[in-house]
Amino acid sequence: MARIFVTGGAGFIGSAFVRHLLATSDDHITVFDALTYAGRRENLEPLLDDPRVTLIVGDVANRDEVRGAIGGHDYVAHLAAESHVDRSLLDPDVFIRTNCVGTNVVCDEANQAGVQRFLHVSTDEVYGSITTGAFSEQDPLTPSSPYSASKASSDLIALSHHTSNNLDVVVTRSSNQFGPRQFPEKLIPLFITTLVGGGNVPVYGDGTNVRDWLFVEDNCAALDAVMRNGETGTIYNIAGHNERTNLEVVDALLDCMGLDRSRIEFVQDRPGHDYRYAITTTRTNNLNIAPTRAFEPALEQTVRWYLDNKQWWAPLTTLVRNR
Repeated sequence: MARIFVTGGAGFIGSAFVRHLLATSDDHITVFDALTYAGRRENLEPLLDDPRVTLIVGDVANRDEVRGAIGGHDYVAHLAAESHVDRSLLDPDVFIRTNCVGTNVVCDEANQAGVQRFLHVSTDEVYGSITTGAFSEQDPLTPSSPYSASKASSDLIALSHHTSNNLDVVVTRSSNQFGPRQFPEKLIPLFITTLVGGGNVPVYGDGTNVRDWLFVEDNCAALDAVMRNGETGTIYNIAGHNERTNLEVVDALLDCMGLDRSRIEFVQDRPGHDYRYAITTTRTNNLNIAPTRAFEPALEQTVRWYLDNKQWWAPLTTLVRNR
């Protein structure tokens, strides 16, 4: 049995990770989350009834709050982050504070507390866009938004604590994720909730931008494997191997919901919109990590969750901030 400190554990990926840990281990989990717009107590219900789960409301950039909560844990899984590109274009300062300052604080306090291992969760967006082929973990970072730049910086901050302070750090970079409980400003839940509300889906540019889609439960299994078995000081790409253009994603959603292309509205592209993301997975393959869910069935499951849980997402639509 381990004690795991999960920052951002009330968010979309964080709460899914907590669910994964409870289902596959006898670990005790402390969720440390500021409960901002995307980190929600509702995401942890009914998990908070489990005696193995403790929720502490706190800010990763507040050293006193982190120090008061992190002691006595074996692992830190650092998922707390500002993560929406459009928001970073509107308000970049908060991304630097949470993603860079917060990562430094949590790394430093984890080291002081004698944590055995620090899992830093990042994104494939730090590599930037690639027209053909795929990025490996050794490739240079060329982020193109305040969000991805802050995540690239946080990766380097975490790895610097390994090099300079001997903190046992592993880093993951995952492709675009989807699944239940994702905040409705992200592409797939935004499109689903917009269609349910009778609106047209806003597609940036000509809709040919390509993303690799990873079901959140597959990502959480991979995060767990890297946390427990990854080589210290190493970066691991996690991919879904489900490349789709944005238009292909929309078409799949329209098929799931029995709608047609008349519900698509093309809008002005956002600044610095990366054309394509793709990553290699040799290192995760060597850890026997591979996605188990095909895109279409996982998308159907996701659509069904949003259709069945309007009471969860309807109040959140007023908080969406997209360009």
